[in-house]
Amino acid sequence: MTRPKKRIALLGATGSIGDSALSVVGLFPDRFEVVSMSAGSNVEKLLPALASHRPRVVSVKTAEDAARVRREFPGISVGYGAQGLVDVATHPDADIVLGGIVGSAGLVPAWEAVKLGKTLALANKEILVVAGEALTAAARAAGAAILPVDSEHCALHQALRAGAASEVRRLVLTASGGPFRTRPFETFDAITIEDALRHPTWKMGPKITIDSATMMNKGLEVVEARWLFDVPVDRIGVVIHPQSIVHSMVEYVDGSVLAQMSPNDMRFPILYALCHPERIDVASARPDGAGGGMPRLDLASLGTLTFEPLDASRYPAVPLACAALKTGGSAPAVLNAANEVAVEAFLTGHIPYLGSVETVARVLARHKVRPRGGGSGLKGASQWNFRTSC
Repeated sequence: MTRPKKRIALLGATGSIGDSALSVVGLFPDRFEVVSMSAGSNVEKLLPALASHRPRVVSVKTAEDAARVRREFPGISVGYGAQGLVDVATHPDADIVLGGIVGSAGLVPAWEAVKLGKTLALANKEILVVAGEALTAAARAAGAAILPVDSEHCALHQALRAGAASEVRRLVLTASGGPFRTRPFETFDAITIEDALRHPTWKMGPKITIDSATMMNKGLEVVEARWLFDVPVDRIGVVIHPQSIVHSMVEYVDGSVLAQMSPNDMRFPILYALCHPERIDVASARPDGAGGGMPRLDLASLGTLTFEPLDASRYPAVPLACAALKTGGSAPAVLNAANEVAVEAFLTGHIPYLGSVETVARVLARHKVRPRGGGSGLKGASQWNFRTSC
């Protein structure tokens, strides 16, 4: 019996998540179909994707870009701007919305999608940092599933299938440590933009790569895990794992620790989210599919896998994010907004590397928290007097 194809709305088709998602679709064309997609201003990269996948609806950043796409592809409905993103996410034919837009810009289309009961496969952790409580509540009310695409949260999602929520002691997120794990701390003031963009393991866009260098991404992932899995921050930990093979772990009350491993390739968590609750045999991938086949993990060739404690003096962004989450109210949203501005300021040469997290801490210290059921502020945030784990 022929299975119906999963129909995908892809938010962020020209980014790194979009590249991986379109590769998965190309590898399994009998299982997936892209019915709508969005891109930013990279029209040159978008056009070949439109030719290959022929979605019904596409959205770009500006009216001028939309006019060009209409000329190239008159049979496709083309929108732009904020409304264009919503049109992509709420396409009536889409079964699952893959959110790969970086930053808080992806919040509104994700919100509109879950309100309609659509499954949201979420690679954009900032959405849950900004509005995790509200978005997860809206999804529950509409009967919509939110599936994680971040490799760490995808790993937790899989490991959590082994037991009941009451049996979970803690969640453990792994982190590569980024490019500066062993660099002498006294040289951090000399870190350049080029240095920070050389991630040792993953190939990602510039904003996420800088977040990985400062480990702000791991702080944001703690917030994301809290809302995805309804686990309090005191039961979420972070450990450094340079090889990026163990993507995260769940410790159960009986002392068992379940870890999920796979090659460090974002196509694996994307495939898991798109297929859930099934699993597809990667050996069935089309041999000439986009991006090549799916590699298997060769355990014998891995050698030693190492784990190290988090050094808060080297990575103050993690305890800073934990403090914002504990404070609650508007603090996590301000953390995310300040970080987006600070990363852009670093990438454009306006502040030094160390100034990125320092800026976020100063903003949080001055912010008067607007409670959503509580929150008394981040006293002492600028001094970073936080514990080394969450």
